[in-house]
Amino acid sequence: MITKTKKEKVVKKVKTHKDDTGSPEVQIAILTERIKEVSDHLKKHQKDVHSRRGLLQLVADRRKHMNYLQKKSSRKFNSLMKKLNIKKKA
Repeated sequence: MITKTKKEKVVKKVKTHKDDTGSPEVQIAILTERIKEVSDHLKKHQKDVHSRRGLLQLVADRRKHMNYLQKKSSRKFNSLMKKLNIKKKA
C-alpha cells in the first residue's frame, strides 16, 4: 500500500502543472511505485499467489498507460522513462 506522503512525493517529481494528479505521467509514476512495493513483498513471500496476480495486473496497466503516452508524445515518454529509470521492452 502506497502511503499518502510517498504518493505526494512521486506526484511532485513528475507533475506537468500545479494541480496535476491524473496525467499519464503521474499515473505511470504511481503505478511504478506500487509495482516496486509489491515486488519487495513478493521477495519475502514467494508463495503469495494473489499478490503475484495483482503485480501482473499493475504491470499490464502501466504498460497500457506507457503505450498511450508513447503514441501521444514520444518526447514526454522518453523523458519520463529516464526520470523513473524504466526500460521499455520492444
